[in-house]
Amino acid sequence: MRIRIVDAFTDRPFTGNPAGVLLLDAFPGDDRLQDVALEVNHAETAFAHPLPPGGEADWALRWFTPVTEVAMCGHATLATAHVLHSTGAHSGPVRFATRSGVLVATPAEDGSITLDFPTAPLTRVEVPDGVAEALGAEPLTVFDTGPDIGDLLVELADEETVRALRPDHRALGAHSARGVIATARAERPDLGHDFVSRCFFPNVGIDEDAVTGSAHTALAPFWSERLGRAELTGLQASPRSGHVRTELRGARTLLKGRAVTVIDGDLLA
Repeated sequence: MRIRIVDAFTDRPFTGNPAGVLLLDAFPGDDRLQDVALEVNHAETAFAHPLPPGGEADWALRWFTPVTEVAMCGHATLATAHVLHSTGAHSGPVRFATRSGVLVATPAEDGSITLDFPTAPLTRVEVPDGVAEALGAEPLTVFDTGPDIGDLLVELADEETVRALRPDHRALGAHSARGVIATARAERPDLGHDFVSRCFFPNVGIDEDAVTGSAHTALAPFWSERLGRAELTGLQASPRSGHVRTELRGARTLLKGRAVTVIDGDLLA
């Protein structure tokens, strides 16, 4: 197996969110996929293989964290599309058959890639007991993001509060299927982003994710309603950091970013 490590939602190595990408002839057993993802030990490892021509999708795609398979992953989809286009394995828009339906990645001449994902349904909920203590900050509002994402979206007072979070990851895991998205309006929109976020996913083995495409399918409708614009840019303020450009189109959300391959080698085991 040839394996690549790709930094997604960035144009510079060692920033953004790293993902493993393996292009295969067919999927081996689930245990094998999980073992490889654990060995790679990044937030997600993507496995893809080509599908017969003439169908609704071009490639089958699955994503694994070090501990489990997930239903949706933005940065590893972006990383996979980047590998397909940069190696010549696929040209033009690529349609991925996934557990979240058919997802389309479209390359642009400037090197960016736009992902077409389902918009997360947001349902406002009461602040669950213990969330403020686990997060280390008092929420302004809390939303459920639906079954595909499986997070709580927590609005905080300001960007400084989001950046200063030092949550109790174990305690956070009791409050949602995957984890918690913490967000606030940008203090300085003139710096190129409209909102900030951080993402904590202890239930899938990721205490803090670097840049989370899937979370932005919930952040886009949340902030578009408040800011009155369909097109926004989010900054995920993790230690590695990265930008996600979003465009809300009703039931679909477009996620735009770049990626760079940093490691290319062979899996020998």
